[in-house]
Amino acid sequence: MRHNLRHLRVFLAAAETGSVTRAAASAHLSQPAVTQAISKLEAALGAALFDRSRHGLFLTPTGETFRLRVDRAFFLLDRVLTEIAPRLQLTITAAQIDALIAVSDAENFTLAAKRLGLAQPTVHRAITQLEQEAQRKLFERTAQGAVATRLGHSLAQAARLALAELSQAEAELAELRSEAAAKIVIGAMPLSRSHILPTAIVKFQKERPGQTILITEGPYGELLSGLRRGDIDFLIGALRYPAPIDDVEQRELFQDTAVMIGRPGHPLFAKDKPDLAELAHYPWIVGAPEAPIRQHFDRLFGDQALLPRQLVETGSLILMREILSQTDYLGFASGGQVRAEIERGLLRPIDFDLTATRRPIGLTTRTGWLPTPAQRRLIQTIERTA
Repeated sequence: MRHNLRHLRVFLAAAETGSVTRAAASAHLSQPAVTQAISKLEAALGAALFDRSRHGLFLTPTGETFRLRVDRAFFLLDRVLTEIAPRLQLTITAAQIDALIAVSDAENFTLAAKRLGLAQPTVHRAITQLEQEAQRKLFERTAQGAVATRLGHSLAQAARLALAELSQAEAELAELRSEAAAKIVIGAMPLSRSHILPTAIVKFQKERPGQTILITEGPYGELLSGLRRGDIDFLIGALRYPAPIDDVEQRELFQDTAVMIGRPGHPLFAKDKPDLAELAHYPWIVGAPEAPIRQHFDRLFGDQALLPRQLVETGSLILMREILSQTDYLGFASGGQVRAEIERGLLRPIDFDLTATRRPIGLTTRTGWLPTPAQRRLIQTIERTA
C-alpha cells in the first residue's frame, strides 16, 4: 500500500481534532486541501473513513482501524526522522522511502532502480534530494555501490516496519469488507513443518478458506532478518536463549527432545541397547553446525571424544529420510520433526536416553507487533495444536 504521506498525516489530524477546520490549521493547509486529501484516501481504500455531520467528523469502524495502523506507522518512522532532521516529517515522500529501502537492500543504485522498475537517475535523484533535506549523508558512495550509514540504515529499517503496518491495515480493511486478506507469512524452522504447521493450517483454513498462507523456509539467520524487516509475520521453531537481539520476543509452546533414528531393518536394532562408542561407528546425518539440534549432537559425542568421522549435514528431512532408508546411516533429529515418519513406520527410533537434549519450541515475533485478527486466530490455532 503506497499512499501520499502528507495525506496520511492530514487524516490523522482530522481524526484527532474531529474537524476539517482544526485539521487544516494543524496541517497548515486550506480546508479544501484537507477535504480533498481525505477524499483521495477514501477513494483509494474503497471505504468511508469518517461519518460527516454538522457536529464534525467521526471515525467509522474502517476509519478507526486505519487510524490505529497509520498512527503506529508514523510512530516508527517519526522517531528516526526526528533524530535525523525534524523537517523530514513534512518533506519525505513515499517515492523517497521506496528508493531508500531499495538502495539500502541492493547497496547499488542500478540494482535498486531495476528492482523498482525505474531509471537509475530517478532513484539517485530521490536519494540525493532526501540527503539534501536531511543535511546528512544516508549512504557512503563506493566503487561498488552505496552502503547505508548508521542513520541511513536506521531510517530504512523504520520505513520497512512503517510500510509493514500499512500492509497490516490493508489486511484488516479487507477483513472488514469480508474480502480475502493479504497473505500471512510464516518463517518455519524444520520441526514445525512436519506436524504442527500442517495440522494447524488445515484447521485454520476450514474456518477461513479464503486466507492465503505463505511458508518461508531457510536458515534461522535469514528468517530472523526477514522477521525484523517486516517481510515475515512470525517465526515458529526452536527458540534461542538468550534471544538473539532485543527487538524480538519469544513465546514458548512446548519442549522437544532429540531422537536417534535409523531405517526399520538397520542392523543396530538386532542388538541390545547400544552405547555411544557403538553408535559412533556408523555414519550420521545431522543438522547444520549452527542449528541447535546439531549442538546437542556435538556435545553428546564430543564429551566422549567419539564424534563420528562420516557426516552428512542437512536441514532437509526428505534428504535425511531417503538416505536413511537406503543405507546404514543413522540420523539425529528433533523428535517433533520426525514424528510422522516414525508413526508411519518409515523410520525407527533408537533406544537411547536423550532427555538432556530437551529444548524450547515456540513463536518469535517483533517486539510490539500487533497481529491482525486473522494472524491472531492462526496463532491461537497453532498454540492449541502444539
